[in-house]
Amino acid sequence: HDIDHRLIPIRRLPTNGMVERFNGRIAEVLATTRFKSAEDLFQTLNRYVYFYNHHIPQQSLGHQAPVQAFKEWQVRQPELLNRNVINHSGSDT
Repeated sequence: HDIDHRLIPIRRLPTNGMVERFNGRIAEVLATTRFKSAEDLFQTLNRYVYFYNHHIPQQSLGHQAPVQAFKEWQVRQPELLNRNVINHSGSDT
């Protein structure tokens, strides 16, 4: 999957809070959903992550969804990013 693992900087509690909130939301999905199979679990988590990244505004990101904020960062500081953001439009149905 070519994922870079990065640690949260020391004394960056807001960043840790965002991660913990996201993990809590995933835990809630897992606790309130009965899955028919491992594939059903996988698809449900993928849909939720997509919805979270594209449609749930974050206060820490100026009330934008993560993908919206990331696209702005990409325009303002392209040297920080080495990949393009894919912004899927429309609802997750």
